[in-house]
This record gives sequence, structure tokens and C-alpha cells, in this order.
Amino acid sequence: MTEVSPLAPAGFPDMPAIDGVRLAAAAAGVKYRNRVDVLLAEMAPGTTAAGVFTRSLTASAPVLRCRAALADGGGIARGLVVNSGNANAFTGRAGDAAVETCVAATAALLDCPADAVFTASTGVIGEPLPAERITAVLGDLHAGLDADAWAAAAAAIMTTDTFAKGATRSVEIAGTTVTINGIAKGSGMIAPDMATMLAFLFTDAALPAAVLQDLLAPAADRSFNCITVDGDTSTSDSVMLFATGRAGNGAVTDAGDPALAAFRAALQDLMTDLAQQIVRDGEGASKFVTITVTGAEHDEAARRIGLAIANSPLVKTAIAGEDANWGRIVMAVGKAGQRADRDRLTIAMGGHAVAEMGSAVTGYDEGPVAAHMKGREIDIAVDVGVGGGRAVVWTCDLTHGYISINADYRS
Repeated sequence: MTEVSPLAPAGFPDMPAIDGVRLAAAAAGVKYRNRVDVLLAEMAPGTTAAGVFTRSLTASAPVLRCRAALADGGGIARGLVVNSGNANAFTGRAGDAAVETCVAATAALLDCPADAVFTASTGVIGEPLPAERITAVLGDLHAGLDADAWAAAAAAIMTTDTFAKGATRSVEIAGTTVTINGIAKGSGMIAPDMATMLAFLFTDAALPAAVLQDLLAPAADRSFNCITVDGDTSTSDSVMLFATGRAGNGAVTDAGDPALAAFRAALQDLMTDLAQQIVRDGEGASKFVTITVTGAEHDEAARRIGLAIANSPLVKTAIAGEDANWGRIVMAVGKAGQRADRDRLTIAMGGHAVAEMGSAVTGYDEGPVAAHMKGREIDIAVDVGVGGGRAVVWTCDLTHGYISINADYRS
């Protein structure tokens, strides 16, 4: 059995039922034996949907179909089918046919239009998806739908993950209490746009599809698009948000409505929580790294500088080796392609200044920084001295464990 990441949370959270959502998981043998690998979620009639997907030019068949279904179906959802073990990516017409087979069978079970069924797949690229193994368990999944099956649902979408990922928040919209639940998977092939990552969010709030989309996209930019494990972007990245409307809150027609302030903040917080859990489960990870960049030309420039640091193999291996080699951070800032003033650059590690005004701090004592590097939580702060742009990105170290996991991934 795979050893759980040392950065994992204490356990899967206690997630309440979402009115209008039922889930079930089953073992279909898509790739793995004796473990759940297919998820079915059923949403009540009237559920709306939004999605953000990979920008990969080799996007998987499920990603392409979800994009089309959102556009053609007007953002209405009744079902979601997800499998792990096979990405159904780079599988040509056979991949498209496999998606359609799963969608048609699910739509028949749920008695809904095909465009109200969404799919996702994660796993090995380039191998045909055995759709018949998924459709064979759909009947049992449908019979076993349960409003409390969140942990099983999160487990069913895992690949190299070492723990199931979930989060929940409860807030009010104009005096009406609403709940948001989310599950996610991801461990390797993690980089913005958006990682070999799947995340599915559900709420009982009543919100139109267009409003959901306007809430989801910027929240994804500040969460899932601010994490990296290895700098590789997957073919399968998908984040979807479903709203059943069962909470019965007052009508909202604009994502900027002040009535949504608390909901917007809670959604952002939940998505950041899930994104950080993915980093904490980075393949072979032993340290969780927070990189804060300030003084950039603008926020996007700060994010790019942060990701240049976070994706640097030299930075990541130094962190794994508990080496306070801040010169590698200087290197990464310089290669980011964004404005930075060399003679105003400042760097701190663990709250201890190591460089300022373009050179090492006078009388720099590496002892406190070296002690910080031995911990599980590493903080790096960089100011590039040219403007007011700010961003925070999250990553992990790069260890021999990453190589071991990916050297035999298909076995």
C-alpha cells in the first residue's frame, strides 16, 4: 500500500450532504484492481454548471466534450461520470466514441439529455478507454447513490494520490445558508492550466450558469493556477462547479452582486484549500513551500516570477536537501522574463532576510535559515523592487521519490 504523504492533513473532512446531490463509487477495473475507480454523481433537475479546463493542445476527449456540453446545453447538469486509471487522451476517434458510450448510458439511467451529463478521466495517456467496464457498473452505481458518499467519491478519482482530498464551507447568501463541498485529485503532472488535476465542486445555492462561470474562473486562477509540483500540464485538467438551487436563496444575476461576497470568498477559500492539498500530495514530496512575490510590475508578473522559482529543479532539489542556497532563487527570478531590479531585489526565507538591495545581508547568519529548511513548511518571500504586483504560489520539493513514482507509472 502506498505510504501517505507526510504533508497530508489529519484525515478526510466531515462533509455534509448537499441537497440535490447524490454520489456513488465502484470498482470497474479500468486499470486498478480491487479499488474504486469510477464515480457517478447525480444532480437534481435544474442544476446549473460551470467549468474551467486545461489549455493543453492535446486535451483529452472528456475535456473536449465537457466544453461542448456546457456550450450546447446551456450550463444544465444532471450527471457526472469520472474514471481513474485511464486519461482517454490521445485516443482519437475511439476516445470520442468511448465518451459518447458512457454519456449515453448515463443519460438513459438519469432520464436526461446527453448534454446534461459531464465526464472526466485521469490516468495513463494514449491507451484506449475500456468504456464497457464503466457502463457495466453504472447500474450498481445508480442503485447505490448516497448523499453522504463524499469520501468514496474522492477516493474513486485518485491515481498516484496518497490521500483523498475534500473540503467544505458554509456561508449565507442574503440571509440564506448555503453549503459548498469539493473533492479533488492530483499528485503529479501538476502545473498551471491546471495540472493532472480534477476538482468537482457542488453547492445548494441557486445561481445561474453564467454567474457560476464568472465566480469559478477567477477563483481557479488564484488557486489551482497558482500551484505546481513538476511544471508539467496535463491533458485532463478539469474544474467543475455545480449548483442545485435547493437552498432557495434569492435571485442573483451578477457575480459582482454584494449579496455574493461571502459566497465568493468561501468558494475561493475552499478551492485554495483543495489546491494546497494537491501540492501536499505532490509525488515524493516532503516539504510544502509557499512563495510570496511582491514588488512586481503587476500581479500576473508576480505570479510568473513565483512559478519560475517554484518550477526550478535547482530550487526544489535544494529545498529537498535542506540547503539554504538562496542564489538559486536569484537565478530563477532572473530567468522569469519579468521586470526585476537586480539592485533592489530582497529575499527572505522563513522570515529571515538573506539578501537585500541586490546583495547578501550584511553579517548574514545562515543558522536560522538552515533550521527553517529542516521543517516541513518552507516560506520564501521575494521582492523584485519595480512595482505593486503581488502573488502567492505553492509548490513542494523534488525528491528521489518523484523519480521512483514516475519511472514505473504504467506498471
